[in-house]
Amino acid sequence: MKRQEVRERIEQVGIIPSIRTVKAEDALFAAESVFRGGISLVEIALTVPDAYQLITSFARRAPEVIVGAGGVIDMEAARLAIRAGAQFLTSDGLDPQTVAFALRESVVIIPGTLTPTDVMAAWKLGPDFVKVVPCGNVGGESYIRSLKAMFPRVPLIAAGGVNQSNATSFIHAGAVALGIGAELIPKEAIRLRQPDRIAELARRFIGFVNDARGR
Repeated sequence: MKRQEVRERIEQVGIIPSIRTVKAEDALFAAESVFRGGISLVEIALTVPDAYQLITSFARRAPEVIVGAGGVIDMEAARLAIRAGAQFLTSDGLDPQTVAFALRESVVIIPGTLTPTDVMAAWKLGPDFVKVVPCGNVGGESYIRSLKAMFPRVPLIAAGGVNQSNATSFIHAGAVALGIGAELIPKEAIRLRQPDRIAELARRFIGFVNDARGR
């Protein structure tokens, strides 16, 4: 899938499930459960054991799902993730070399930021989106609203602190999408192998995003 198509899918879905597990089989279970709930993209953190192999495996098993790599800290990690089949890259910080590399490879890149200075520096590099993380620790949706007022043309993704109570508010505040981890994929649901629970949460968050956009 081309970079523009991946970018459009992220904007359309409005949710990036962040999968961070201690076992590869748990990550695969989580990815399949999220897709079962109607979210056609997943982000697999590179901290997951055998993350690169998992990206390749899941991309082959579910070609209709866009698989990305999370926690990409440098250019080498980006290169390996792209080779494995990742169609988008996210980071919890800003590394200009990684952004430049992703752009040369025509792969969607989402660097992480926190402050207005970070957002401005990141956007000048030309990424597809800018992630604000952990936004829940610095004012939540009101902080996103303030950043959006300062940078109205920057497509912001809110991550870190998004839950069922505030998901709608983050979209109303101007976030183009939400990065969601444990609130969408609870550890207990993974441990107890409850795919229906995760799928239902996926449907709920889809509803929150769609309702917010429809108002």
